[in-house]
Amino acid sequence: MLFQITVTDSLSTVQNAVSGEISLKWWEMALKGGWIMIPIAVLSVIAVFIFIDRYLAIRKAQKIDNNFMDRIKEYIHEGRIDSATAMCKSTDNPVSKMILKGINRIGHPLNDVSTAIENVGKLEVYKLEKNLPTLATVAGAAPMIGFLGTVIGMIRAFYDMSQVAGGNVDIQLLSDGIYTAMVTTVAGLLVGIVAYLAYNMLVAKVEKVVFNLEATTTEFMDLLNEPAN
Repeated sequence: MLFQITVTDSLSTVQNAVSGEISLKWWEMALKGGWIMIPIAVLSVIAVFIFIDRYLAIRKAQKIDNNFMDRIKEYIHEGRIDSATAMCKSTDNPVSKMILKGINRIGHPLNDVSTAIENVGKLEVYKLEKNLPTLATVAGAAPMIGFLGTVIGMIRAFYDMSQVAGGNVDIQLLSDGIYTAMVTTVAGLLVGIVAYLAYNMLVAKVEKVVFNLEATTTEFMDLLNEPAN
């Protein structure tokens, strides 16, 4: 019984020690990446900031009352333009801004109304796509910087080899260069892959918003084209 308890305690101690050693090695490996890890870390922060900022903005743009257009139609049919205008102003999203522009242009030629609405829609989409090109740049630049670290690490390793007299190469001597080569590659690819996935997800969400804007524009123009009773 005593032997079993001793063995169990010993195994627990070894496991804790190994866990601590692994955690320490991961941190040390990150540091071994050298100065190349700094721009990769900066790009990762930029990617996270852009993703959160755009995700919240797009999510807000997607929120709209399902009865919004029904009420707008009702107000326009009843000639309550002021009520329709007030409702659009109280609703902060791209759809309401487009409809507000259309309401303000009622009485003008339909082509002018349609053009005004489309211009507002383009402006709203441009706002939603803000910084998305930067996120795409991060997705492409991070792996390239990681590969640059790989080249620098290999150059460092070969340089260290060339400095050894007698050709007796010590693996410990080459470890710094190898660490730099491998760690920067992994870090760059990791940031690049995550940024690429985040970019495509945001683009897909923007496309859904664009589709909703186009559908709403068509619905509003159909409303203006309805014959007066």
